[in-house]
Amino acid sequence: MEGEMNALWAELAAIWGLVRLQFENLMLPSRLWQLALILAVAVASQVVTMLAQPRMREWMRGRDWPIWRLRLLLVVNRRLRLIFFFAGMWMVTWAMRAVTPFPSRSYILALVATLATAWLIVVFGARLVRNPVLRRVVRWALWVYVTLWVFGLVEEVSGALDQVAFTLGEVRLSLLILVQAVVLVTVFFVVARFAAAAGTDRIRRSEDLSPSLRVLLVKILQIALYGAALFAGLRAVGVDLTGLAVLSGAIGVGLGFGLQKVVSNLVSGVIILLDKSIKPGDVISLGETFGWVGTLGARYASITTRDGKEYLIPNEDLITGQVVNWSHSNDFVRLDVFFGTSYQNDPHLVRRIAVDAALGVDRVLQERKPVCHIVGFGDSSVDYILRFWITDPTGGLTNIRGNVYLALWDAFQDNDIAIPFPQREVRVLNKSLPIADRS
Repeated sequence: MEGEMNALWAELAAIWGLVRLQFENLMLPSRLWQLALILAVAVASQVVTMLAQPRMREWMRGRDWPIWRLRLLLVVNRRLRLIFFFAGMWMVTWAMRAVTPFPSRSYILALVATLATAWLIVVFGARLVRNPVLRRVVRWALWVYVTLWVFGLVEEVSGALDQVAFTLGEVRLSLLILVQAVVLVTVFFVVARFAAAAGTDRIRRSEDLSPSLRVLLVKILQIALYGAALFAGLRAVGVDLTGLAVLSGAIGVGLGFGLQKVVSNLVSGVIILLDKSIKPGDVISLGETFGWVGTLGARYASITTRDGKEYLIPNEDLITGQVVNWSHSNDFVRLDVFFGTSYQNDPHLVRRIAVDAALGVDRVLQERKPVCHIVGFGDSSVDYILRFWITDPTGGLTNIRGNVYLALWDAFQDNDIAIPFPQREVRVLNKSLPIADRS
């Protein structure tokens, strides 16, 4: 341990010596002139950016171009300062090389111009990462590496990071290995993400696969690609995965106890996809929740109701609870409507009128003809039930019932069929008594 610390201090001392040497070189008159030119280019870039940026934005607003092109122009607009600085630095560098034959007179200028070029490439290259937080991390990491590479400090910094290490069983882990692992795993993850996106799009466009099988294949593809990216990144930096078997086993046991619900939901999601009991697009009701299945995730299912609410139902609840799937084997759904008419009306006529009224509603099926039955004789009405079929429960159930009720109302009004309601009659007996006695 003491030897490693001494080696670390030696590496840091070497890096500090290089930094001091570079700083002393900057104090030379020829270098000070170059620093002044760099400052002048930076100020000029700022002034030009302040003048050009608003005009470019105004010009962009008048363009009727595709969204991807406008987004690219927006990125360029936000980085105008760096673009002008990059162009100005190379112009000054080439001009200085044309004026003087001594390379030292343009060394700092060329160094800063190279840095500006690398930073510009990093800025546009980092746009490939969609996640804003990850994009910022990648951008700063690349900037640090490029800066060290331009100044020739990569080997020294790598040596210093390699000296900070610890041993885990038979595995030696250093900061250098960890940094390399993070970088390589990130690169492999980006590649895996593009591959997963391409494969997912291809699977979802396949008409030969059922919706549940598509979701299952997408999940398997994502797990396989991201798992392969993780192991490939660790192997690429020389991490012995067999040495981490015991540690990963212990971590797995701990996570198993702590994440029982998560694992249960994950397994339940796989079971749902395999037995095809619930598929994306199915109309289900679970308790008081009624809606159609939007997506089936690893942990939950997204249920969207008619009023726009999106419920995230854990997969375990779909396995252990009672779920009504209105479109499991087919899309036919039978609905019931209850109503009553007066005892003065012919029930045979009422049944025919009710069936004809239901057939006049758009979403009611004609091939599965509605039926109407008497279900009882109430206190003030003859009670009926009207049953009809639909094939689009995603269009809503309350609205189709309401349309059928409106059709019944119009038909009853046209045929003088009364819909009774409870009434009370108050009769005053023994009218010969005085009013005071009546009380």
